[in-house]
Amino acid sequence: MSHDASEDFRQAAEDVKRLPERPDNDTLLKLYALYKQATDGDASGPKPGFFDFVNTAKYEAWSRLRGMQRAEAQEKYVKLVRQLGA
Repeated sequence: MSHDASEDFRQAAEDVKRLPERPDNDTLLKLYALYKQATDGDASGPKPGFFDFVNTAKYEAWSRLRGMQRAEAQEKYVKLVRQLGA
């Protein structure tokens, strides 16, 4: 990945904190999953318990990206943040 793409990702991670309005829950899950895939790679660790709804949803969204390259996840994250108006 080029330096510019990496810098774009870092900037998008800052810009997402200043979005004009809060994205819907599905979009927030996409942002979370793409960020985790871009920074940590494939989902790891135990899946949260059944009644931990929020963390289970986050883990499942992240695990659906298994196998996606970090660079691709960064690109998709940047694109999504830009679409949200950051």
